[in-house]
Amino acid sequence: DLVSVIDFCVFVSPSVQIALMTVTVFPIRLVLAVFMMLLAWPLAFIASVGRNEMQVEPQSLWRKFVDVALKTIMRLMWFAGGFHWMTVKGRQAIPAEAPILTLGPHSSYFDAIPVTMSMASIVMKAESKDIPVWGTLIKYIRPVFVSRSDQDSRKKTVEEIKRRAQSGGEWPQIMIFPEGTCTNRSCLITFKPGAFIPAVPVQPVVIKYPNKLFLPIYTPSEEEKQNPALFAQNVRRQMAKALDIPVTDYSFEDCQLAMAEGQLRLPVDTCLLEFAKLVRRLGLKPQNVEKVLQEYGNRARKMEGERMGLQDFAHYLDVPVSDMLRDMFALFDEHEDNTMDIREYVIALSVVCRPAKTLETMKLAFKMFEAEEDGAITEAELVCILKTALGVEALSVSRLFTAIDTDDMGKVTYEKFRSFAELHPDFSEDYLSTDNTGLNGCRHRPTTKPQTNGFCPDFSLPDAHHSSTRKGSVKKHN
Repeated sequence: DLVSVIDFCVFVSPSVQIALMTVTVFPIRLVLAVFMMLLAWPLAFIASVGRNEMQVEPQSLWRKFVDVALKTIMRLMWFAGGFHWMTVKGRQAIPAEAPILTLGPHSSYFDAIPVTMSMASIVMKAESKDIPVWGTLIKYIRPVFVSRSDQDSRKKTVEEIKRRAQSGGEWPQIMIFPEGTCTNRSCLITFKPGAFIPAVPVQPVVIKYPNKLFLPIYTPSEEEKQNPALFAQNVRRQMAKALDIPVTDYSFEDCQLAMAEGQLRLPVDTCLLEFAKLVRRLGLKPQNVEKVLQEYGNRARKMEGERMGLQDFAHYLDVPVSDMLRDMFALFDEHEDNTMDIREYVIALSVVCRPAKTLETMKLAFKMFEAEEDGAITEAELVCILKTALGVEALSVSRLFTAIDTDDMGKVTYEKFRSFAELHPDFSEDYLSTDNTGLNGCRHRPTTKPQTNGFCPDFSLPDAHHSSTRKGSVKKHN
């Protein structure tokens, strides 16, 4: 019987256990989970018929019954899936008290458990409502749909969240994962401001396996109402404290950059994450990426490697000199002589804006560095290009250069590089010195406390560096 199978698995290797569970327990759990969803579908369908998407209907006895029934069915579904006992600590606020629930850390599809337990609304892709059975269940909780095909979708989504959150508790609570992506739960990355733009009280909900915790309602101060980013930062800090994990200034976009499937995989300590953060804060990420990068490349080529100071750099980017621009300039001031090569900025911007397009970045770099007479670059120039593209201080490319320069000309063209890269897609791992790419990193970046996952340095500040924004436990750093 099933119990005998489970008892037997204790005495065999994990791989054998997985194999046995896959053909015994898993099919049973899957059938039960599907059955529960099919059982919930007619209730959700009937309760959703005739709804006005712009208005919320009174909570009648019938709809209260459907809510309870669906919560029960969904709980049974999770039980069948292996989540037998779940502990909820704290009291969930009512919509009038906290219209928005912020959840974190977001790590898997199982984080949908709080949604099914509360029947709160969520922000979902518009395509989700067309999924058979599941789409009907989703529509029942009145989600805020985001359309990828609509240019103004992001703006409309924020406006809809504000409209519901400021309705005085008429609409169901909106449950939002402010990180915007899945992480490995070892830290909280930068929160997106969408949940905090309405400037209404939020209730943080932290997810810990095996427990879930509702924290006290967080009411924004007047300063936080005017500054959603500060509001998001302070809520994140409170959630991180409850989870006993650090926060990090890395964002959803940084995760995309670090995990991009290009041929140049960024090392853990790359300067480009710091550079990407500064690009966002300075508003330097172009709308038309390809056109702007080509224009920057043409301008940089004409300078022929002439180094520029901070004032010229600001003029080149058409931005005023600021502390953030100084921080960015320092990333490229390799010789610490208050000068930089603008070609390195263009390469770094290309990697940040299109991290998976390695060959496009290299083509742009070759165009800026190549000699007019033969369209080739030297080994020293290839070092400069790849150091910048990887965001490291030192790098050995001798093996790679020798492998490409089969004619021993002392120079290589982009066509030779491209042909080699197409034949050796893992050239960065096979031919570049991992000692350098893995250890040197960014000289100008603040030293941070390393974490075991290699991606979430601790940016948390000691309590002594915080100042209270009002009476109570809400704090922010200087």
